[in-house]
Amino acid sequence: MKIVFDASADSYAVVAFPVAKDELASLNLPLDAGQVVRDGARAARFEAGAGEVFDVFVSQGGKTLRVALVGTGAGARADMERAGGQLVAKYQRSGVESLAVDMTHGALATNREAAAQFLFGADLRSWSHDQYRTKLPAKSKVTLGEIAVIGGPKGLQAGWTDHAAVVAGVALTRELVTEPANIIYPESFVERCKPLEALGVEITVLGQDEMEKLGMGALLGVSQGSVRPPRMIAMRWNGTGDAQSKPVVLVGKGVTFDTGGISIKPAAGMEDMKWDMGGAGAVAGTMKALAGRKAKAHVIGICGLVENMPDGNAQRPGDVVTSMSGQTIEVINTDAEGRLVLCDALHWAQEQYDPEYIVDLATLTGAIIISLGDQHGGLFSNDDGLADRLTAAGKAAGDPLWRFPLSKAYDKLIDSPIADIKNVGPRGGGSITAAQFLQRFIKPGIKWAHLDIAGMVWADKPGPVWDKGATGYGVRLLNQWIADNFEG
Repeated sequence: MKIVFDASADSYAVVAFPVAKDELASLNLPLDAGQVVRDGARAARFEAGAGEVFDVFVSQGGKTLRVALVGTGAGARADMERAGGQLVAKYQRSGVESLAVDMTHGALATNREAAAQFLFGADLRSWSHDQYRTKLPAKSKVTLGEIAVIGGPKGLQAGWTDHAAVVAGVALTRELVTEPANIIYPESFVERCKPLEALGVEITVLGQDEMEKLGMGALLGVSQGSVRPPRMIAMRWNGTGDAQSKPVVLVGKGVTFDTGGISIKPAAGMEDMKWDMGGAGAVAGTMKALAGRKAKAHVIGICGLVENMPDGNAQRPGDVVTSMSGQTIEVINTDAEGRLVLCDALHWAQEQYDPEYIVDLATLTGAIIISLGDQHGGLFSNDDGLADRLTAAGKAAGDPLWRFPLSKAYDKLIDSPIADIKNVGPRGGGSITAAQFLQRFIKPGIKWAHLDIAGMVWADKPGPVWDKGATGYGVRLLNQWIADNFEG
């Protein structure tokens, strides 16, 4: 979405007026037909709730003008984002190519952050992915490409740069998650990340030979049934000015397609498994956001990238593999593959970068969807302070988390009779035992959190700032957490 500042209302055929609940009674619009708009809104029971939109055609200066009132509710951050998002949703495919937002009155006229959040929501909601739809009806095509700001608080345009960078990061994540598995696979995922080098991100890529030499038997066991070779990508952004500063490390599960392997999934719904790399997608998008806004932090994003296929060379249930850490794993179920990818990625991250903090993100278990649905990501952590800060960042940013327990009592559920550990436990507590598995690969003294985001990366219906499909979950959360805790 193109955002234009210092616009003139005379140049646009559609003008939107953000209205808070407490402004509705005294609403004074700079229009010849202001009373008509107010009466129409009242008749339509417009109450200025967050994201509520009322529109009407009026005569203004001898021309027909389309006027929209968009409610900003109580004015909270989430209200502003929802308002901007729903304004775009209203006009995105309507034939309207551009619209103006009048910020000369009310809270948006003086509150720079509120105005920026409104535009942030609008820009997030504008993302779409129609490139493979060659026969899309004209009425279904995206037409809205520009939002112009009339008035607005001082410094809004200058402050918009950081928000725009986060939008770009979310867009990259949505793109990676949305693309089909014949387009995004380990090698092409890496190529989609290469443009980050132009933003100052240093990229390191490990191929199969390098991973074999490092002893990544867990990750390589997942990929051995696919003709697509695995990759490990590390993206470093250091905006601290200190080459020796200790990095924060983010690790993402990147199973670019998951058939389940020999423990094959049911056919119904398997196409959704193109988004089993949602954790890796979130890490890549976060790195783009941080680099785009020149974050004053040292962050490394690592993605373990594989495809899980049921080839004649695929690993079998009952196989024992040796992870990079030296721990042996009995593979009870080849569809519990994400933790096998992550355990080697986590160990390599610790060996290579010696972080104080490490956070992994993964579409790891169906059990977390049973527990939380699509309302929260699951949070597991060995450090209460880290868990609290991540929860706070998620709440502020609109990517909510809910904490689950970790306990030695669960460890016995994943003890193997023939190896150090098995990759699944019983049906009960499936998300917890998956997290317990990962915790065995975290070194003492490292503050670690695991985010199980299986219910969050893909939406079956539109949300406040996303359409059906990829949500971009995780980018706003991680960006907020880093901004709040690692930038001075």
